[in-house]
Amino acid sequence: MPVSITLIGGPTALIEIDGFRLLTDPTFDAPGAYQLPHVKLEKTIGPAVRPDAIGPIDAVLLSHDQHSDNLDNSGREYLFKVKRVLTTEAGARRLGGHIEGLAPWSAAHLKNGDGNTLTITATPARHGPAGIEPLSGDVIGFVVSSSRKDTSPVYISGDTTWFDGVAEVARRFKCGVVLPFAGAAQTRGPFHLTMDTNDTVETARAFPDATIVPLHTEGWAHFRQNGEDLRKTFDVLGFGTRLRLLEPGVPTVIEAP
Repeated sequence: MPVSITLIGGPTALIEIDGFRLLTDPTFDAPGAYQLPHVKLEKTIGPAVRPDAIGPIDAVLLSHDQHSDNLDNSGREYLFKVKRVLTTEAGARRLGGHIEGLAPWSAAHLKNGDGNTLTITATPARHGPAGIEPLSGDVIGFVVSSSRKDTSPVYISGDTTWFDGVAEVARRFKCGVVLPFAGAAQTRGPFHLTMDTNDTVETARAFPDATIVPLHTEGWAHFRQNGEDLRKTFDVLGFGTRLRLLEPGVPTVIEAP
């Protein structure tokens, strides 16, 4: 079964799979600045879809709550209007309410009235180079697996670079669609905090049967690469047919190659 993905902006996308509707890292604010404890972030593009136009959501998959480019002010308000929110254990403690925390490799389950089930497995993520964890805080990604045999798992990387944890996801799951957060984010140091083109190519090599659908490549001033950088790199290296760049606000049906 194909998967439909609608890019709303930055890391925020609506994923429709087997009758379920999932939303990644909600960011709905207009452009503006956010002062974090150690850095100032600037949002440059507003959402392509307003939160009240998205419709019912079965779950929000929140990679982490501590950075405004993954959860802004409107996104925080939105969390408490949906049935389920899955995030890190530390994030669940900070956010409170009905927010559910998952450790890497633990899972949650969604069921609908048609008898379909989704298993949401939390995956490891490292938000920058080795040793960054005390500064960046906990982050997770997600693998979405359907009970239907004709639907391939979908991997959402969350804010991470390429490291052994991503390689382990590829060893455990034969994913048909991979959504890397791939804007090469850079703030305080001469290193990136999310995947750059090289990391995204390594991810594509690790998931040889997957269509690569990058998120989090635009909309923020601290991104150093964008979708066109990925397009040029993938074309030169022979991966171009596997890359799908999304037009904001337009539902796009994705099928594994």
